[in-house]
Amino acid sequence: MSKWMMMALGLAVATIGSSGAMAALAVGAKAPDFTTRGALAGKPFTLTLSHQLKRGPVVLYFFPKAFTPGCSAEAREFAQHIDDFKKAGATVIGMSTDTVDDLVAFSTKECAGKFAVASAGPAIVSGYDVALKMRPSITDRTSYVIAPTGRIAFVHSEMNYSGHVKAMLAAVQAMQAK
Repeated sequence: MSKWMMMALGLAVATIGSSGAMAALAVGAKAPDFTTRGALAGKPFTLTLSHQLKRGPVVLYFFPKAFTPGCSAEAREFAQHIDDFKKAGATVIGMSTDTVDDLVAFSTKECAGKFAVASAGPAIVSGYDVALKMRPSITDRTSYVIAPTGRIAFVHSEMNYSGHVKAMLAAVQAMQAK
């Protein structure tokens, strides 16, 4: 193999490994339980994952930063389809490293008051291995469907927001069909 081909292969591997688009939690893994502060329809509250799972599957989606174009578009798309998620028995929760104050505004404006968003502190980010490799103080865009058993049922990890909502909805609908 030529020197240039080796360099190109090395660059490709390094790029894939540092993209932040590789979720660490595999299907079947136990989802770490957590309690954190969040907001729903502009009202702060305390959120515990295990309490949410008692109602059915949870779509836990991590997004990099409130009020950025992609994150706002993704939140609006989740809000548009929230009735479909509810019909499939799922609860949607957005997670980012933003402050609760920022999430209060985001929950009203971009989420249209239709689903909760919560603050992912370092322990949550680490537990779900969603730190953006290039900027570890924010998360990558990784979405999980967590079954009521607390096990990961589906993972979608891609920095481009388009496709996340559709993939997550299809996954919860498939769970409901079983």
